[in-house]
Amino acid sequence: MRLLQLEDDGKFSLVEFVGKNIPSYAVLSHTWGPDDEEVTFNDLANGVGKSKTGYRKIRFCAKQAANDGLQFFWIDTCCINKSSSAELSEAINSMFRWYHNAARCYVYLSDVSVSYFVGDSKFTCRWKTAFKKSKWFTRGWTLQELIAPTLVEFFSVEGECLGDKKSLEQTLHEITGIATQALRGSPLSYFSTDERMLWASNRHTKREEDTAYSLLGIFNIYMPLIYGEGRQKALGRLLKEIKDNNSIKLPVVKGASFDSHTEEHNARCLPNTRVELLSQITEWGKDRNNKPIFWLNGMAGTGKSTISRTIAQTFAAQRQLGASFFFKQGEVDRSNAKRFFTTIATDLMGHVWGMRPGIRRAIDADPAISEKALKDQFEKLILQPLSEATLQALEPVLVIDALDECERDEDIRAILQLLSQTKGLKPVSLRIFVTSRPQLPIRFGFKKMPDGMYQDLILHEVPRRTIEHDIALFLQHQLGEIREQRSLSADWPGRDRIQALANMAIPLFIFAATVCRYVGSKGSDPEECLNKVLEYQKSTFSQLDQTYLPILNQLLNDQEEEDKETWLSGFRELVGSIIVLESPLSITSLEQLLKIPQRRIRCRLDSLHSVLAIPDSEDLPIRLLHLSFRDFLVDPQKKGKNLFWVDKRETHKRLASRCLELLSSLEGLQKNICKLPNPGTLRSEIDEQTIATCLSPGLQYACRYWVHHLEHSDSHIYDGGPIYLFLQKYLLYWLEAMSLIREAYKCIYMINRLQSLAKVRPFLYCILTFMLTYL
Repeated sequence: MRLLQLEDDGKFSLVEFVGKNIPSYAVLSHTWGPDDEEVTFNDLANGVGKSKTGYRKIRFCAKQAANDGLQFFWIDTCCINKSSSAELSEAINSMFRWYHNAARCYVYLSDVSVSYFVGDSKFTCRWKTAFKKSKWFTRGWTLQELIAPTLVEFFSVEGECLGDKKSLEQTLHEITGIATQALRGSPLSYFSTDERMLWASNRHTKREEDTAYSLLGIFNIYMPLIYGEGRQKALGRLLKEIKDNNSIKLPVVKGASFDSHTEEHNARCLPNTRVELLSQITEWGKDRNNKPIFWLNGMAGTGKSTISRTIAQTFAAQRQLGASFFFKQGEVDRSNAKRFFTTIATDLMGHVWGMRPGIRRAIDADPAISEKALKDQFEKLILQPLSEATLQALEPVLVIDALDECERDEDIRAILQLLSQTKGLKPVSLRIFVTSRPQLPIRFGFKKMPDGMYQDLILHEVPRRTIEHDIALFLQHQLGEIREQRSLSADWPGRDRIQALANMAIPLFIFAATVCRYVGSKGSDPEECLNKVLEYQKSTFSQLDQTYLPILNQLLNDQEEEDKETWLSGFRELVGSIIVLESPLSITSLEQLLKIPQRRIRCRLDSLHSVLAIPDSEDLPIRLLHLSFRDFLVDPQKKGKNLFWVDKRETHKRLASRCLELLSSLEGLQKNICKLPNPGTLRSEIDEQTIATCLSPGLQYACRYWVHHLEHSDSHIYDGGPIYLFLQKYLLYWLEAMSLIREAYKCIYMINRLQSLAKVRPFLYCILTFMLTYL
């Protein structure tokens, strides 16, 4: 890349940079005048061109860059040697990235003047009329010059600043039709091909082929330039490249990224909280000299996921986020590593220039790469494509949250070992932010890393005063909202009670969050709920007791004395099942699986919104708000001490039994369950809606997890027993159903697991032989 530098004597020199040593620079965006009035590369090389009209733009850019503390700047007219076709091709294919990496972009509007309006009371209104009509918005190349840079400032012909991309966002959206999210820096892969093409539809270029070439960066395409091929052929080649790019399909985990709909309403850090910590992590991400991995660990409930979402959002706003993955126990694909690297690779492909061809080659060479070992996936879909990618101004950051909620210890260790291989990778290295509980497999994984690979911070060891301040601010904010919603007195709840709650919470943010949900729950008396929580200030209560007992004890105390044991039994049956389920189920599916009427489920859950995420729809899954609620209920040390204690083994046993009952029922498994007209119909020929109709979510759950629950119930399989009889009658129907939901490959593993529980191994061995032969 060649940059202009302003010398002390006022002259300009061209300086060439290669690799990672490119300094911070500004770029100029403008509309070209007549070719003979623009200053070219040859003009600067020969020390001429000062009399040209375009020289004024160079002086403007140099002055503005100096005012902003930038020594170097780039202008397309004179920083590219256009007599070299190879250099021109490289520059055009790199231009979006060059604008993206610029510290600032100055838009010089030669047809917007403010000199006539000084002192005019309608000054802004008048220049905005000229601004909206500027030819800059009609040129093909300026589309990427508006979208790519983070900071874009607009200037009049006199050099007066009119505003920036942020302050003029709505006006820019109205003029260009570009989505505001794209203007804010959201990855362009989020927008369809048709939408991006629409942004360019009313723009024009001097050379007809540039209609296509000016869109290479918009679609993250590398394509050789063939001037003279004409507009239609150039666009045809571009569309073919776009189609090939869009054909790269890797299986991804829905809901795993920080900005997914699933994570949309989950908490971020409030302003003025976690200030030092967030600043430390942000600075770590920007400094290439820091260790490549940052491990934030802490006990359950200390706010790790909230910090992760905030950090991911911060790096995304700065266009440095490469990918994010939020593990979550109890969510089918988010609780294991099977789709971890394919999801990360898909995200990186949209953020790191030049990764896509390497990923495409890996898939072409091995279409089943997404089913291979984690090591193969990592090396072929991430490590190798990164080594061929284009240098980034800032190293992309991966945010990996709750690694401890990945279900297999071997996968956790493998992930950490593989990620450590990215250190020193060229030309693109990664910064990796990881959060977890300090569990043994993770501690062991980090200890095995080479020296200088990671830095760590223990969240619950942050100074008490800092945690107390942040929790108190959170409580003040949340309880203040409850005060407004419920029209409580202006001094409610009072400084002393906020401080008492903060003292009870330290260091658990989940305590503060749960208390606020409980106090503000629909139909409750906030004052009464708050007083109940404060009754648990005694040191005899653990922090999880203080968090959850006020809520559950109130529900129990609301029952008549003779009904309490029945209520507790129903609680353990329903809530115990919800917290032990391998994947969350809706009220409709719970009714089908547990044989509890929907009305009764809804009634039992109505008062539990402070600990469970319960949607209004009966067809959406119920989820834990925090894993600590499960920890509180199943803690083996609380047996006989906690009235609400859930026997995990017995719950698994009951769920295994319910799964088998459902599978064996009239609404369960049967031959040709989807009523297909012809035997041997390919899975790809079956409509997804047909499968969803014939195999309900509850039935699909039972197919997937009956073995899991059986295994965790410590049960055994005997000749002539219920498992033996079920497999004898329903084996082929079960295999058919698992094939329809694309999980037939799991059946072999499940039968293997059954063998460890069996006293009838020959029968299971025959089944396994059959499956290995025909699946």
